Amino acid sequence: MSDTSLVIGSTGLIGKKLIFELAKKNSEVIAVARKSISNLPKNASLLKINFDDFLENGSLPSCDHIYICLGTTIKKAGSQSEFKKVDFDYSLSFARKAREAGATKISLVSSVGANPYAKNFYLKTKGEIEEEIKKIDFQSINIFRPSLLLGRREESRFLEKIGQNLSSFINLFLIGSLRKYRGIKSSNVAYCMANCEQSGGIKYFYFDDFNNNF
Repeated sequence: MSDTSLVIGSTGLIGKKLIFELAKKNSEVIAVARKSISNLPKNASLLKINFDDFLENGSLPSCDHIYICLGTTIKKAGSQSEFKKVDFDYSLSFARKAREAGATKISLVSSVGANPYAKNFYLKTKGEIEEEIKKIDFQSINIFRPSLLLGRREESRFLEKIGQNLSSFINLFLIGSLRKYRGIKSSNVAYCMANCEQSGGIKYFYFDDFNNNF
């Protein structure tokens, strides 16, 4: 009997690639999104929901593994509070409700440098959601900490695009302990998420892990 995987943030840079990676493994995949998604794999279905309503009284179908790939920017969200609603409130709500629905495994896309005590609001929020998810009794918690994600987004992120264009040059100088700050293809992260070993406990993944073929 195949596992059922929920993908939250399934229209994003990593999430939309992750759906196809999981589908290759003959998993039943449920793509959770606020809008319709075209060209889903045959063994993937769409669960279209209003995220704000979900926070109040939503529930999730029975599942084994939840993948949380939610993420925005303060500019796109409009304020720090709206940013935190997406990256913290939604993520935590989905994690808790997935556990209630039977999930024993969770994979979270976070960020290199995530720290609940960071002065940077973005990194602080990422660190806070990591800590809250670790309090939920999942058997396996995988936390993925990429740096700059490389790939084509549906929406334009000006500063990110500049960073992507410079990434191959900047990566040359990020060596040793700085390797984890190298830009990484979103497809590599998605592949890693779908194929890494689920050994139980809490495990973190960085740049070099995303380049393993497993």
